[in-house]
Amino acid sequence: MRVVLPGKPQAKLQAVCTALWQGQRLVAYASGNALIILGGPHELIQTIYHDGSQALGAVAIDESTGKIAACDSEEVYIYRPYGRDEGALRWSLQCNLRIQDEKRGVLTLSWGSDEELLVGSTSLRLFQTADEETMIWSRQLSRPAKFAHFSPDANLIASTSLYDRLIKLWRRQSFGADDTRFDFTYLLHPKTVTSVHWRKPHDREQSTDNVLYSICADRKVRIWATTAPHGLQVLQLWAEIDMQESVQPRQIQSTSQLNERYAFIIDSHDFAFATERAMQAASDGNSEENHALEHLMEIAKRNPEVCVVLDGRGNMSAWGLESIGCKTKNPAIKFNIAHVENFSLSKLHVGESNLQFLNFCSKELNSSFTLLVHHFDGRIEWLEGRVDELFDPSPRRNRLQSKALWTGHDGSVKKIVRNRSGTALLSRTNDNEGLLWKQKMSRSGMSLIRYSSLGCADHIHRSCLLDEGDFVVNLHHHSISVWDMRASVATQAAFANFEVEGKLLCLLLLQESDRSSGTFYVAAITSRMKGIVWKIQSSSKNHKEARSKNFSDTTITQFCAFDLKVQEDLQFVLPVDPAGSPSISPSFLDTFAKDTAISYTNSGVLCAWAAIMEVEKSSVNWVVTSRVETGIQNPSLASGSSIRKTAIIDATRTGLTIWDASSGQLEYDVHYGVQDLIQDLDWSSTPDDQSILAVGFPHKVVILSQMRFDYINTGPAWAPIRQIFIKESTPHPIGDSTWLGNGHLVIGSGNQLYVYDQNVSISDEFITDLSIPVHTHRSMTIFDLVTYLNGPLPVFHPQFLAQCMLAGKLVQVQKIIMGLHKALKFFSDGDELDSFVSLPLDSLFAESQTLPSAAKKEMISSYADFIDENEPETVTEDVAVSLNENLAKLAVPHLSSQEQIHLAGIVECVATAEKHRRSMDENAMRYLLFFRQHMLRKGQAPASSVGITWREIVWAYHSNSQDILVHLVSKQFQGRMLWKHARESGTFMWMADLSALRAQFEVIARNEYTKTDEKNPIDCSLYYLALKKKNVLMGLWRMASWNREQSSTQKLLSNNFEEPRWKTAALKNAYALLGKRRFQYAAAFFLLAGNLHDAVNVCAHQLEDLQLAVAIARVYEGDDGMVLRSLLEDKILPQAALEGNRWLATWTFWMLGRRDMAVRVLISPVYTLIDTPETPNLQARSYLATDPALIVLYKQLREKTLQTLQGASKISPRAEWEFVIQNARLYDRMGCDLLALDLGMFITIVPRPVAFTAS
Repeated sequence: MRVVLPGKPQAKLQAVCTALWQGQRLVAYASGNALIILGGPHELIQTIYHDGSQALGAVAIDESTGKIAACDSEEVYIYRPYGRDEGALRWSLQCNLRIQDEKRGVLTLSWGSDEELLVGSTSLRLFQTADEETMIWSRQLSRPAKFAHFSPDANLIASTSLYDRLIKLWRRQSFGADDTRFDFTYLLHPKTVTSVHWRKPHDREQSTDNVLYSICADRKVRIWATTAPHGLQVLQLWAEIDMQESVQPRQIQSTSQLNERYAFIIDSHDFAFATERAMQAASDGNSEENHALEHLMEIAKRNPEVCVVLDGRGNMSAWGLESIGCKTKNPAIKFNIAHVENFSLSKLHVGESNLQFLNFCSKELNSSFTLLVHHFDGRIEWLEGRVDELFDPSPRRNRLQSKALWTGHDGSVKKIVRNRSGTALLSRTNDNEGLLWKQKMSRSGMSLIRYSSLGCADHIHRSCLLDEGDFVVNLHHHSISVWDMRASVATQAAFANFEVEGKLLCLLLLQESDRSSGTFYVAAITSRMKGIVWKIQSSSKNHKEARSKNFSDTTITQFCAFDLKVQEDLQFVLPVDPAGSPSISPSFLDTFAKDTAISYTNSGVLCAWAAIMEVEKSSVNWVVTSRVETGIQNPSLASGSSIRKTAIIDATRTGLTIWDASSGQLEYDVHYGVQDLIQDLDWSSTPDDQSILAVGFPHKVVILSQMRFDYINTGPAWAPIRQIFIKESTPHPIGDSTWLGNGHLVIGSGNQLYVYDQNVSISDEFITDLSIPVHTHRSMTIFDLVTYLNGPLPVFHPQFLAQCMLAGKLVQVQKIIMGLHKALKFFSDGDELDSFVSLPLDSLFAESQTLPSAAKKEMISSYADFIDENEPETVTEDVAVSLNENLAKLAVPHLSSQEQIHLAGIVECVATAEKHRRSMDENAMRYLLFFRQHMLRKGQAPASSVGITWREIVWAYHSNSQDILVHLVSKQFQGRMLWKHARESGTFMWMADLSALRAQFEVIARNEYTKTDEKNPIDCSLYYLALKKKNVLMGLWRMASWNREQSSTQKLLSNNFEEPRWKTAALKNAYALLGKRRFQYAAAFFLLAGNLHDAVNVCAHQLEDLQLAVAIARVYEGDDGMVLRSLLEDKILPQAALEGNRWLATWTFWMLGRRDMAVRVLISPVYTLIDTPETPNLQARSYLATDPALIVLYKQLREKTLQTLQGASKISPRAEWEFVIQNARLYDRMGCDLLALDLGMFITIVPRPVAFTAS
């Protein structure tokens, strides 16, 4: 957390207090109905909200117990601390005291001794709060108390009424709950008493004379002390300081400026501690001779109290008061310490001149002199520094450093709106009050400065900021207003009424045609998709000049009305969040224009809209830049960004989906728990257009970052990178949040704004899960992190190499691996590693299939002097072993440890493929590379292995080297391939030769029989019966004498199952086995009965093994059988459409002999080509359904046969080109920018077939 804006302090004398309790500095103040407790300038300890709408008026902290009392006009709330020893300091309600018959309400609180609490209003009441809350004394007042403060020893009470010139001094005559009595005397002042202050002792246990300071409207500070202990008066006037005479500015000032005077007291112990800290700081810094410090050291030896007087214009005078109460008066007892200039406070707002000062310097070593300035316009400033610099008479800037400025709202934040650049924002409450905030950058970081306040009598429906926040446009029910925010208090600059059909949905900033001319266009859209555009014109840059002439130079006029003519059941229309690089308004309508708004229907249709102004024609043109059918019914919330990312929340508010509106693809789908209801969505982006989404819940915000697409590991396209909890600081739920332009996140909760900075730590558990290389990144900004997670990959990254393999660039893969091998030979930790491993860029796009030896020196130019001429030019097994040894012991830049493990696996796979390169084609190589990689990962994490994908199956299916693939796959399983191995490798899906398929199936049957020592015939029954080799199965049963089912099974198998009687018997056994959930054995008996259809259904549904169903159908009746066709058409194709699996769909169509459709489905979504009984699920719309490797297969198949050429001819040139562009975008999103460039360079359009007519 960088900045906390805890809330607007009340403009009351006792709204702020501070105390030191058990070494912990506490500051508490009232903000609306909230009690804010802080431990430092940026340390918000706790926020306590009170039920009801009444604001708190006074706060007091008991330094002995840490209790805090706060009150509104009816009740006093007492809180006791807990959890300090556990390191989680909090306060809980001990009790509340209801004050009866108080017409004016409670005005003042003060803690006494032994947990006594003094409550002042139209009467003074003293409560004992230690055990049970008991009132032990009360006294009616003639006028309501302005303040009533206990002295440090609790013997005296100083009270005064509103506009009173008398201080009533109450003296305790007895202690004890049973008999507490006070008498009183008066301290007379010539004018109204404005403030009082009791001198604090060095220690609470120390016994010292009471000294009272009073400040009067005659601009004098009076010091009251016990000069005559046996006199009638308890305290007598000891001295006075004339504030008017103490500060004599050199410049001529106006009458109001001459009368401005403020004063505060620095107690002697605070002054001593502050001087000691200044001495330590000077000695630690080895500074030169410091005359100001030497002067203060001499003064500190006299142990004076210090009275500081200032005029608010930078002039300050400090007076020392020595031996207060001494009976012998000496003129030197009151002396001047310093007179300084250029002591600046925050600029007072117009009409505000009241200030209150609190100061402290504790005895802790890390404590410095601190001055809290309570501005009654709603701010508390924390100033900190060295006391010698404060009182240094020589010219000096920044005598005290501003550490924090506490301000904010006094009501709950409802909405936060930012300007386009993210440098200004408007926070708004339910009471139609708004505050304008602007960013301020300094050496210490970013801070959010309150710039202007806005109060509107009409209900504000929507708001938007113009330019840098100079103007705010508020949309009301039947009017629109423009507010000038260039002063501390905003004024209404323009106003217009309007009538429009429908309910107002949004307010949009359309275009800033010319910032220098001050012309803006805003539009409102209703539920009927009708709207109005207004033109706002402001010509004056000097708002002070305009105000002095009592006129407004800002106008608002209706520019045009429009009708979007959308007849759908509209749910909402929203402005998009500004993201990415600044938009440039095009002069024509196209789909490349940045979006202005999004609309959503109840049926799940998402549309993005762009608007172009035609100023000459006084019209606005709207275009739908994208349309996506999401299938999400009745969404509860949505948000879009100007770079076409959209987040949608379902009706339950627990499901989040993120869509790319340009391609219509689903990128992310997540469901949170029922206790986590999503209530807000906010978009941001890095300067290079990488998207970030903040998902708001009632008490937390989860920040999601887009990730690189990963089609190899099917990794998520979005991931959480940060989670912010605010419940530890406030119980109030989040009202709204928004991003600033530099990556800071502003969260509004209750009266408060929390500004979380852009820095993230890679030790965070979310970021740790992303496997960021710790050796290259220690900490980074959120923009740097998101850019790293999405930027271009180095050419040796495992994902880039895998995509090169799929694209058929095996030669380039060899070059890259060899380049990395040579680079790592002489690499040590901390060295830089070229992302291209010193390869020339053009070599990565070369079409040659061999590695020219002449290029060898060029590839390794950085290492040419160390190269062995006999080193191989391709990745042999020896090279793989050597490279993997380096990968195991070196931390390679740009790679995490897990990525280095994957890279080692790819290197080994490439070496294996290179060994068999001459005996297999490219498709077989693709399959072998990924199958081998799958087996390596299976060895590393067996639990996560589920088999290869349909993509690899399709590569092998279209290979002409299937014999060697079968051999290599079988060898991978030590020549004992079981069905689980066959399913894992997809063998029976890609084998095309039926004879070889049946032979391999018989190998499976044998291995299943011999996989256990007991050799159970049941294990292989399904496979032999699918092969129609009942006799072999009977022979195996004759040897299974140990099996209790041997006799009955042998007897049954000996019958002729061509006869209806025995078919029925086999079916009865099959159904009986289904009842016992012995599904595989039941399928075997269905085959025994000749019922292939039911056997296949059992495999597909009960066993949920689609591959087994297909394999049995192919083995039993071949590839042209009706059962297989029915399975493919009725089961597999609908499943492919439901999942959006184009690889499965193209394989299915090819098996069905529909090769034209097998080509078309590579480009078009599956559900658009076939009719399915079920609506495609979200997975069908996922980005994973559009694998960029599909274009490689498309280029390979489209001209393979006449039928595939006919299928390709049915694809329009535009659709094919969009397919190419989409795949280029996918490569770019994967971090494979070079492949995207290569795709654009070498893709060729399918020649259109020529139509012939008969003559």
